[in-house]
Amino acid sequence: MTRFQRLAAATVALTFLLVTIGVVVRATESGMACPHWPGCFEGQFLPGLDAGYQVWLEWIHRTVAAIIGLLVLGLAAVAVRDHRDRPSIMWPSIGAVGLVAFQAWLGRETVRLNNSGESVTAHLAAAMALLGLLVYLLVRSRHPARLAGRGASQRFTLLAAFAAAATFALLLFGSNVTAANAWGVFPDWPLMGGTPVPALVGEQVVAHALHRWVAVIVGLIVIAVAIAAWRTQRGHRHLVVLAVAAAVLYPIQSLIGGLQVLTRLADWTQTLHVALAALIWGVLAALAVSSYYTARAMAPAGADTDTWGRGAGVDRGAEPSPRTRKDTVRAYVALTKPRIIELLLVTTVPAMVLAQRGIPSVGLIFWTLAGGALAAGSANAINCYLDRDIDLLMARTRRRPLPAHEVEPERAVVFGIVLGVISFVVLAWFVNLLSAFLALLAIGFYVVVYTIMLKRTTPQNIVIGGAAGALPPVIGWAAVTGGVEVPALILFALVFYWTPPHFWALSLRIRRDYAAAGVPMLPVVRGIAETSRQIVLYSVLMVAISLVLWAVARMGWVYLGSALVLGAVFLRQAWTLWRQGSAPEASTAQAIRLYRYSISYLSLLFLAVAVDAVIFGPPLS
Repeated sequence: MTRFQRLAAATVALTFLLVTIGVVVRATESGMACPHWPGCFEGQFLPGLDAGYQVWLEWIHRTVAAIIGLLVLGLAAVAVRDHRDRPSIMWPSIGAVGLVAFQAWLGRETVRLNNSGESVTAHLAAAMALLGLLVYLLVRSRHPARLAGRGASQRFTLLAAFAAAATFALLLFGSNVTAANAWGVFPDWPLMGGTPVPALVGEQVVAHALHRWVAVIVGLIVIAVAIAAWRTQRGHRHLVVLAVAAAVLYPIQSLIGGLQVLTRLADWTQTLHVALAALIWGVLAALAVSSYYTARAMAPAGADTDTWGRGAGVDRGAEPSPRTRKDTVRAYVALTKPRIIELLLVTTVPAMVLAQRGIPSVGLIFWTLAGGALAAGSANAINCYLDRDIDLLMARTRRRPLPAHEVEPERAVVFGIVLGVISFVVLAWFVNLLSAFLALLAIGFYVVVYTIMLKRTTPQNIVIGGAAGALPPVIGWAAVTGGVEVPALILFALVFYWTPPHFWALSLRIRRDYAAAGVPMLPVVRGIAETSRQIVLYSVLMVAISLVLWAVARMGWVYLGSALVLGAVFLRQAWTLWRQGSAPEASTAQAIRLYRYSISYLSLLFLAVAVDAVIFGPPLS
């Protein structure tokens, strides 16, 4: 091992120890035993020998944090001295110094704010971010400095990165439970008051229930990663070991979480629960980073790989041609598919207005839209990376940045992941944790479930995959209320059932492109007549759900009239398409008209939602 690797390993281990000590401090309520910072008492750095154990616990916590700060400074110095030619190590090492300083400032604020729930959660989040960054540095330093070529597919890396991000979010949900003093809301486990789905009434109930539900979702994701690693990464034993280790540790950590409830938050259960969670986060972060660099060092570009990186058509094109900075920025913006983002955000603000029964604050709207746009851009950029082979075969998409060789594939996937991380931070910091997790879930569903698992395997791809595009109104609702209620679920269903008619109308127009690319879209597999019939059926369901929203959300005549008129026109357009049968020219022209109208339908209907909510205000009780 090099001296950088030894220092990085020591810093990672000590940071994990610091997190564990921090939990002990919190469990024993020792956080305020030292009322001054950085020393314990004014004019006195070292506690007296007669000081109680709580004082010494907090002092040890702060001392270990100071030692880590010095180690990180040393790590940055060694990186500048030994790895100046490796920006992927040098700059993150320098960034770690800034993160340590920010963490120290948060520690001081936590003391000043008397261990408030928000400050403690922010302190934990920063500690986990530091741990993740140090794990990255350790793993990166163990891979070759120079990686020739573009390497193999990063599909498994994306799944591992999603699992790591979901685990990080779960850590924050758990901290939020303690911050809201909600751990004892339900004395039973694994049920909550005798049921898995309690009524979400009150902040404490919502915090506790969300933590358990998110834990189940994240557990399924971690298991999926282990299965994928076992099936597709056996040639890389270290990846399999990391993935399986996370899958083994997760149920143990969950069981400890249950014992927290059953033992009424015993100190040892709190410590073990968070320590194991931090360990799982570190393992999954190491898995994602190691998977990325392992794939980069594998087969050169042009080798055929399958769905999980063993052959899914890697890019065969030339290197990106020289471009101006303006061209480069334009290419990266194009990766995010701005037009799709606009359509998704159209459903977010009206949902916020309906949840508020009025206009939410400008700041809340701005940050929700900013985080949502970044999340959508993240999913779209990663989708461009995964579909670059079939995009090259389709006339409609071959001018996108990757098939046109305007952006290198590995930079596109990193760009998408970075956008996803930023979107989570923006939503978690400026909005709330639930909206951040829902945005993360939307990214994962679009990338993993739709793009990787369904798009090339079943004509029902857009039906199931449409759930990702239906989440923005739920995110908007959660941004305002901090929860998810029945009207939000109906808005989700409305967009969910709107997606197939909208997308199938487009696919009728470009069915030859999909056939050439081997994508089993419904018009390719079942033909024009069956696709038209399915469009009518889904349109009927969509219009019916729009009327259900009027009843459930107790909306007024503005929305009802809009839903009836807009829905009637949509049904007429769909019916006309079906009546034309399988005549290619006539059906294509009508499909284009339906596709364009479907965009207007969604925009105008959600505009009616917002206007109605503002005019009629709170519903009558």
